Amino acid sequence: MGLEKDSVDAAAALLAQHAEMAGLFESLAVEDWERPTRCPGWTVADVVLHLSQTDEMAVACLEGRTAGFIAGHVSGAPAGTVDDGADWMVSQERGASPDVLLGRWRDASSRFDEMLVGADSHRRVVWVVGELSIRTLISTRLAEAWIHTGDIADAVGVELKPDDRLRHIARLAWRTLPYAFAREGVALSGPVAFELIGPNGDPWSFVPSESPTTVVRGDGVEFCLVAARRLRASATGLSAEGPDADAVLSLVRTYA
Repeated sequence: MGLEKDSVDAAAALLAQHAEMAGLFESLAVEDWERPTRCPGWTVADVVLHLSQTDEMAVACLEGRTAGFIAGHVSGAPAGTVDDGADWMVSQERGASPDVLLGRWRDASSRFDEMLVGADSHRRVVWVVGELSIRTLISTRLAEAWIHTGDIADAVGVELKPDDRLRHIARLAWRTLPYAFAREGVALSGPVAFELIGPNGDPWSFVPSESPTTVVRGDGVEFCLVAARRLRASATGLSAEGPDADAVLSLVRTYA
């Protein structure tokens, strides 16, 4: 069947994000790899290792090997959250040289990009603890790649220019709101709409089929940073109206 247009656009956005990451990683000095990041306890090298591990898991996901991959990499880890598992995986493999880390990330990310060619957007695959469509998996990988690109850029003092590919991340956050609320044991009062403005001035409108009871408005980049848990909503110009206004800005996430 192959990827549908929106999925092709998302895959192209992921490819562009990977290209930006490669440029950033290749510009790092040896000492930069040991700089602390805004990910608690992780250096730049740890973040790149984590990206390699999760891209390798994404490849395993497309190949139907998710359960085996997790068993092989998280076996022996103490019980905890998904974040705890990711931290444990990094702790088991940290220490490689920058050249080795960069090569591993290149191999994993490029392999995942290649596997998307001709993939069925609607095919459901196992990812971490649940199932999602390949379309959603692409957006999830884009979100994580963008977030951690920012983490590394922040650590080394590099300013990155926001791109309209963030629209796919905002859409992911919108579509997964019910999941984000359910994880916290909170019920949505009704449909939610996002009316955002992208970095190039284009409107990003995500509107439910039913009349929304809550509407979020504002800058699309700020919204993505809030959803990524890299910026507090109170520190932005975002506004929300409706019964779920405060909860949406508090619970929205970029995961699926």
